Amino acid sequence: MEARRLNGVMGRTELKHEITKMDCYLLRNKLKHYMKVDPHAKKDGKYLIRSVYFDNFDNKVLTEKKEGFYHRDKFRVRLYDYNMDFLNLEKKSKRNNLTYKQKCSMTAEEFEKIRFGDITWMESDPRTLIQDLYVQMNMFQVKPVTVVDYEREVFIYDQGNVRVTFDSNIKTSFRNNDLLNPHLAMVETNPEVVILEVKYDEFIPDVIKYLLQLGNRKKGTYSKYQISRMFG
Repeated sequence: MEARRLNGVMGRTELKHEITKMDCYLLRNKLKHYMKVDPHAKKDGKYLIRSVYFDNFDNKVLTEKKEGFYHRDKFRVRLYDYNMDFLNLEKKSKRNNLTYKQKCSMTAEEFEKIRFGDITWMESDPRTLIQDLYVQMNMFQVKPVTVVDYEREVFIYDQGNVRVTFDSNIKTSFRNNDLLNPHLAMVETNPEVVILEVKYDEFIPDVIKYLLQLGNRKKGTYSKYQISRMFG
């Protein structure tokens, strides 16, 4: 039986599909009658996400994602709606068919230290995730590489703890890692692409499974980081 916990974190199933804006429009109009909108969203039901992803000169993280490794880890620092006062360090781990996410808060000053290579303080930091990143930065020379911006719309269904997200307007900074720069130049990737993600615990209710049917759309291993790197 597949282990559902990693470092105390419950694993979730996460399915991804690349869809069109028309697909998104059709799905949204079906889901809104059965699912709740994320309470943290703005009036239009969306919020902005900015993340900087860690990788090394050999593109270890990108390669493992593209090749579909069943055992891989990915670090990023994330903020919402460009609020520079609240940053999270996140680690997403893939173990076979389950996804695990750990996170901790960090300050803008701490991120800037990491960005400029000042990492000795991380070794004795009380946050386990900071120490974990320190090990990865030493062993594999990972560092902040690329900033990715996108808009997210979320629908929630309590049974099965289901989250359906639509990520659109994906933009990349190419190789610029200046996460906290509000004037950072960003380039749009593919304006017609929307990434549909379906996340749930042990099961997905039949009603949601039925609503998500879109003909012959296939499950993929897409990620915003992967898409952004395709453009530089």
